[in-house]
Amino acid sequence: MKTKITDVVSIKIPQVHDHRGKLAVVEKDSIPFAVRRVYYLYDIPSDAYRGGHAHLQQQSVIIALSGSFEVLVDDGKEQKRVMLNKPDSGLYIPTGIWREIENFSSGAVCLVLASTDFDETEYIRDYNKFKSFKTT
Repeated sequence: MKTKITDVVSIKIPQVHDHRGKLAVVEKDSIPFAVRRVYYLYDIPSDAYRGGHAHLQQQSVIIALSGSFEVLVDDGKEQKRVMLNKPDSGLYIPTGIWREIENFSSGAVCLVLASTDFDETEYIRDYNKFKSFKTT
């Protein structure tokens, strides 16, 4: 897995707005993969964290639909934290990047767009195993 922290990038979600409010649009041209699965996290205690894994196959885009939270991304050598707090901005996480989501604000809703159907066998949930995958 040769993915690097620099491959994790912010994505602007196109929006339309007028006097009635804003409408964000996620279409095939705004996401760098075909979306196979959509899920969201909500009612998360502020001291909880989610994630704590990497994927062998899945690419993801994470969007804060409401509220805010931080995403820690790690390529095995470098880490960075990204605050997500705008529903028109997503974080693209390619295959082979460890992620942890934490510091949820009250009422935060975290939307995840995924490139694969759920498959437990393609998750790496042990950080030491992740580090060994990154060196092979």
